[in-house]
Amino acid sequence: MTTTPLPHTTPAHPDATEPRASVLVSGAGIAGTALAYWLQRYGFRVTVVERAPALRGGGQAVDIRGNALEVVDRMGLLAEVRARRTGLRGMSLVDGDGRELRRTTEWTVTGGPVGGPDVEILRDELAELIAGATGPGVEYRFDDTIDTLVQHGEGVQVRFRDGEERSFDLVVGADGLHSNTRRLVFGPERDYLHPVGCYVAGWSVPNHLGLDRWEVVHQAEDGWGCLVMTVRDNAELRVFVDFATDEPLDRMLPRDRAEQRKLIAERAAHLRWEVPRFLAGMWETEAFHYDVVAQIRMDRWSQDRVALLGDAGYCCSPFTGQGTSVALTAAYVLAGELHAADGDHRTAFPAYEQRLRGHVAANQAILDLTRDHYGDGAAADADGVTGFDRPGPELDAVFRAATAFDLPDYA
Repeated sequence: MTTTPLPHTTPAHPDATEPRASVLVSGAGIAGTALAYWLQRYGFRVTVVERAPALRGGGQAVDIRGNALEVVDRMGLLAEVRARRTGLRGMSLVDGDGRELRRTTEWTVTGGPVGGPDVEILRDELAELIAGATGPGVEYRFDDTIDTLVQHGEGVQVRFRDGEERSFDLVVGADGLHSNTRRLVFGPERDYLHPVGCYVAGWSVPNHLGLDRWEVVHQAEDGWGCLVMTVRDNAELRVFVDFATDEPLDRMLPRDRAEQRKLIAERAAHLRWEVPRFLAGMWETEAFHYDVVAQIRMDRWSQDRVALLGDAGYCCSPFTGQGTSVALTAAYVLAGELHAADGDHRTAFPAYEQRLRGHVAANQAILDLTRDHYGDGAAADADGVTGFDRPGPELDAVFRAATAFDLPDYA
């Protein structure tokens, strides 16, 4: 375990003059770091524990829309976030021989309408910006995780994987789709995970195609798809492959990263275009991610002194394009309600859930629209690809869900 105060880009500015409740946040992704930022700002004592040895690299590009843009603005990060946007100018559809079948400068699969108010940014760059803004008052424990936690009348007794035991007033699980905190407090993952029968892998390779702020889509006849997009000022390509299968989840989700890469390499070996070269590069990068596409649905997001945040409690799935915006909004609300209740979880946690239930439900509902438009049963066009020219009704639903939430003012 390493305890690391991250460098900060904005000064800490707690609103409270005396230290308030101590909060352990599990997970240093976007949800966890955003919560840490707001809690620290309100004067809470915050510790973030992260299983990875550092902030996680790689991952997909994420979208910030609607009220989430206002949250980022209130954090003082909007200008920096916009400066790091992917800036894609459009996308192309290619066949197995690399021939361009169609192109558009109106929208992209990952970012939506080109030139709109939304911001598309790499997940790891956004997490880095937010973590850097949390300030020196937030303690980070990398390469560690919660082993056990026991709630009692005065707090939560936590034993970490490295053997250390500490007591916290509150614990928040922001540790993603396969949340360890959720498992420890609410029970096995199978009770809450709702897969959609699709899997996605993503990794980084050099931009050997020479693309300039561009996205390219290749879809095979058997439903496998490959998408690449330029990132980091065109220096890299982020490669994504997705496929559908009804095979058992445990067979499709090996825990070992090498086994995950092997699975993708074997199953995507039939793909053409530049995919063989992308697969070769997959073995040479640390920026690799693979997981099932799924939602998390729960009747409640808290139990006594432990609450869940973001994907851990209500993953929307990558197909909605709304996971990051929901996480940013939820982190702001959870911290705000704890601030308003002076750290009393008995008031704050129910208020947090009451404010966000409808917003989360609206965003999770986008999945059905997306699946109807792009998934099985959707009408393919002449090139065998659905929805390339027609973003469809799901984008309208995204915008409505993103902007329907009335963001409170907790100042």
